Amino acid sequence: MTTRRTTTTTRAAHATTTVPPVLAEVVRSGFVEGAHCGSLVLLAADGSVEFALGDPHSPVFPRSSNKPLQAAAVLRAGVELSDERLALAAASHSGEDFHLDLVQRMLAESGLTADDLLNPADLPLDPVEAEAYLAAGRIRDRVTMNCSGKHTAMLMACLRNDWPLDTYLEPSHPLQRLVGAVVEETSGERVAAVGTDGCGAPLMAISLTGLARAFRHLVLAEPGTAERRVADAMRAHPAYVAGTRRTDTWLMREVPGALSKMGAEAVQAVALADGRALAFKVDDGGLRALGPVLARALGLLGVEGPVVTRIGRAPLLGGDAEVGEVRAVF
Repeated sequence: MTTRRTTTTTRAAHATTTVPPVLAEVVRSGFVEGAHCGSLVLLAADGSVEFALGDPHSPVFPRSSNKPLQAAAVLRAGVELSDERLALAAASHSGEDFHLDLVQRMLAESGLTADDLLNPADLPLDPVEAEAYLAAGRIRDRVTMNCSGKHTAMLMACLRNDWPLDTYLEPSHPLQRLVGAVVEETSGERVAAVGTDGCGAPLMAISLTGLARAFRHLVLAEPGTAERRVADAMRAHPAYVAGTRRTDTWLMREVPGALSKMGAEAVQAVALADGRALAFKVDDGGLRALGPVLARALGLLGVEGPVVTRIGRAPLLGGDAEVGEVRAVF
């Protein structure tokens, strides 16, 4: 795996003259006022590509959709985590009290403090939690940042192996090399580039097809393996992966065997228990399109039910009235 952090645009080398397809359009008062383009891939249960839009074979940064693979690397490094802690290690948590309490316990149990975390200080990711947090007179904190569970688990892996703590975010660090190996093994691809994620951790670029295959690998791995343990922990404790008001939580709670993880810039990956999987990215990073596109993709995979309808709703307001929606168009 390359350990170079990319500082120049690499996707241009893979670009084509094809205009990316519209995945979702913004309709207000019956008038289409905008659109979100992107790429998407659906895998059949046998791992073959069943449906694709755009360019799902060129590398993208999966952002936090990579977190389950990073958590698997922590397990491979010899760290023992309960299911709740493992789910939190793979999380973009909302910053609810039960998230923050468990991060604090994990740090204390390992003889660490928030000062050892190298992720930035932040407010809770969930807007409702952020309002309550500020109303209580609290300020941005490293524990509150949505990646703090992952960073705590990474520090625990360093302690377990006597690896340096102050450089655990460097691409050349033994832990990050192990993460790269997991990404390549599960996706079936070489890491195309290494960048820096919003939390400061190395970010491994693979294709959307590779991302879908990685999630498929997680749910189909042999019981007891690091990859399967991550999938099982996330599915058993989805609120720790996201939060009580989050799409990933709803989907994993209500669709038996589903594994789901979104990432910044409107990336989403899902695998079902039988190996069907999907991954997509909205090119402009518009998170408002994520739910409608996800619901439509799930429908194409044959997943139905109230949770899919709930995920797919993205109303637009005019004053206090609903006057339109963001809707998938594929």
